[in-house]
Amino acid sequence: MQPDQVIELFKKCGALLDGHFMLSSGLHSSSYLQSALVLQHPKHAAAIGTALAERMSALTPGVVMSPALGGLIIGHEVARTLGVRALFAERQDGKLVLRRGFRLEPGERLIVVEDVVTTGGSTQETINLARELGGVVVGASTIINRGSQYVFSETRLEALAEVAFPTYEPNKCSLCIQGVPLTKPGSRKNSK
Repeated sequence: MQPDQVIELFKKCGALLDGHFMLSSGLHSSSYLQSALVLQHPKHAAAIGTALAERMSALTPGVVMSPALGGLIIGHEVARTLGVRALFAERQDGKLVLRRGFRLEPGERLIVVEDVVTTGGSTQETINLARELGGVVVGASTIINRGSQYVFSETRLEALAEVAFPTYEPNKCSLCIQGVPLTKPGSRKNSK
């Protein structure tokens, strides 16, 4: 799957939104990628998951781990293609944790899979959690990198597509100054 095909799929599914959005990072943007609108279609989720899995298979992971909620579906699809387990981390008291009986065995090789990366905060948090639990993080991947130049603690980020949508600190956002209503479309509650 080529980068232009990924972006076209988001457009076709109405998943590339224009407006005034608060991202999970707390930053504001006039563009938002609502991957759930793409991943609600199993054939699209399977195609994207297969494309990411093909890029990550040489790393021979035994587990795929994703931050919920955004990375849950695509992480599962990557794991299905690779024939490995799919775990997801959830927020509890503001911190990512493994729940529901999920476990990592010490030394277990894994990749972290996310839907969209902006600042890389959730991806890094998932990497940190995996390492704290004894996992060996061998890679990280995302459907779309929104322009993050973040370096993930010695872990390279593989993206199917990259876009460079501008983001703004809330106190420097021209859309806020203009009084454009703000929408929080992500799954994470944000107090910023």
